[in-house]
Amino acid sequence: MAQPATKHPKYPHLMEPLDLGFTTLKNRVIMGSMHTGLEDRAKHIPALAEYFAERARGGVALIVTGGYSPNLQGSLYPLAGKLSTKKEAKQHRKITKAVHEAGGKIALQILHGGRYSYHPLSGSASRIKSPINPFTPIALPSIAIKKTIRDYARCAKLAQEAGYDGVEIMGGEGYFINQFLAKRTNKRTDQWGGSPENRRRIAVEISQAIREAVGTNFIVIFRLSMADLVDDGQTFDEIIGLAKDLESSGVNIINTDIGWHEARVPTIVTSVPRGAFVEVTAKIEKYVGIPVCASNRINMPEMAEEILADGDAQLISMARPMLADPDWVNKAAEQREDEINTCIACNQACLDHAFVNKKVSCLLNPRAGRETELNLLPTKRAKKIAVVGAGPAGLSAAVNLAERGHHVDLFEADSEIGGQFAIAKEIPGKEEFAETIRYYKRQVEVKGITLHLNTRVSAQELIDSGFDDVILATGVTPRVPPIEGVNHPKVLTYAEAVKDKKPVGKKVAVIGAGGIGIDVSEFLTHSTRPSLNLEEWKEEWGVDYAEDNPGYVTKGKPSPSPRDVYLLQRKTSRIGKSLGKTSGWVHLAALRGKKVNKLTGVNYERIDDAGLHISFGEERKDPKVLDVDTVVLCAGQESVRDLESDLRAAGVSLHIIGGADVAAEIDAKRAIRQGTELAAAL
Repeated sequence: MAQPATKHPKYPHLMEPLDLGFTTLKNRVIMGSMHTGLEDRAKHIPALAEYFAERARGGVALIVTGGYSPNLQGSLYPLAGKLSTKKEAKQHRKITKAVHEAGGKIALQILHGGRYSYHPLSGSASRIKSPINPFTPIALPSIAIKKTIRDYARCAKLAQEAGYDGVEIMGGEGYFINQFLAKRTNKRTDQWGGSPENRRRIAVEISQAIREAVGTNFIVIFRLSMADLVDDGQTFDEIIGLAKDLESSGVNIINTDIGWHEARVPTIVTSVPRGAFVEVTAKIEKYVGIPVCASNRINMPEMAEEILADGDAQLISMARPMLADPDWVNKAAEQREDEINTCIACNQACLDHAFVNKKVSCLLNPRAGRETELNLLPTKRAKKIAVVGAGPAGLSAAVNLAERGHHVDLFEADSEIGGQFAIAKEIPGKEEFAETIRYYKRQVEVKGITLHLNTRVSAQELIDSGFDDVILATGVTPRVPPIEGVNHPKVLTYAEAVKDKKPVGKKVAVIGAGGIGIDVSEFLTHSTRPSLNLEEWKEEWGVDYAEDNPGYVTKGKPSPSPRDVYLLQRKTSRIGKSLGKTSGWVHLAALRGKKVNKLTGVNYERIDDAGLHISFGEERKDPKVLDVDTVVLCAGQESVRDLESDLRAAGVSLHIIGGADVAAEIDAKRAIRQGTELAAAL
């Protein structure tokens, strides 16, 4: 008689296999769908195959691909990825073969864009334009709906022929199926609209058609919108009714989906508390007998284990955490949690790329999506290398150089590592940035890097030490603009206000409205550094899970700001224009909620005891005095490169990366990428 498997000592639920009857998942971790931009061209299939294979080797039980349309009409944009022909299916065999050889399973996500499809041929339940798309969809006639159902089934069958272990039906995020489910976008009066039963008919018939096409021994997942977070969204009873019908239709797993793309409630950015939506998953779990998967803002194994142990779900889906660290599962299984490169939900290189049709990667892991071209192979000759500066660029270079086998000395003038991340982690909603510092701190130990804190190393010391290469990652210093009175006692740099915690008055002017200025304004509009309290977050953003509340949204009630804050910029353009597509609107909405005064086209005349004197435009009109207690400078940065000339004069092999290279708006994505690429090249 076979002995039961031994439970994992720390993660007994997370590492427990899941028996689906015809197949077994080796643990409870699913890599959720993330469109990478590699899905759209056949020439990128080898890169996509290696991207997935690396995550399979990292221990994830089941991978879900980015979305593939079942037909041309449902494509997210012209020539976007679809699976509707045998030729396309044959190309996918490279992907499934690579994942299976790596010990994993993989499911193809079927995604029809509906009114989110960015082309004039889009179709939906009703002729209602999305607020985030210039194209108005046609209202599909019944005959076209039935054909689309057949297209879904054909797509699933082709996925099976291509070697996939299953499919995921995208039924959330405001895409095609979701558009039929909600009154917001379904105004039909025929068999596909009106009553809840009619509105969910298409989801049920698609699931039934797929099950009939693929047989019993094939995983079918349905990505169910459990909280639309838009007006006239689905009610609790409608979601439960659909979940039950999906189970009866042969669906094996229900995966959580939260929010539409047009929702004005943040669901994926770093300011969203961890596990913010587990509550709605747990509600659904009680009504069905098939596994339910929790998702959104779950990024560390302790929380994943707690969700499973509490019975709130049977599986955990994570997409971006697998971009940041493909070995997430293996590290958890080996109880090396402190070595996990934790996703900080910044979105800067993943979703912000996806929504402007750029290839997806990861700010923290530039190899994501580039596994076949950015390799960190063991070095053939170990060098003695100095890295000066332990901010994101220097840490990235040091850790990856040591990974390759080089001997690395890391010099940092401050008492802690982190650089600009040490400032960012103090900003409300960016507490996750501390995880990156924790990760690098541990990597410095694990990789045997010699760390010199509180050390302002000189050029001569570097020259005398005989390093083969010296990397300057000395970062930036806040720029002090030439404003009359800028040395007044009421003036602080952003570093002094945030990191050094120097006193800030009740009335504040923030000079500079780039990313740092916006972050500092958020810092100043909170009484204390919040701890991502879920209930307070729900109240601020208007999330109400009352079962009779369609869409689960209500009017938000932000807590009042303890200060009057003016956010100023010289440019006449809209403040926040350069912020990321998925997170910029969240920051701006937060500032509106705190009643921050935003002024553009500002001239800074002088600073004195009366406050900040300003005027507007080239004509310097409408002069006024802002009666403020404190002026915080966020007017850019200047590179710190004081060691460069002496090192070059001595003939040192010198490399400059990060803010020391370019001091434009602080760019951690570029800094970490530069550090990684340099480490790969040396």
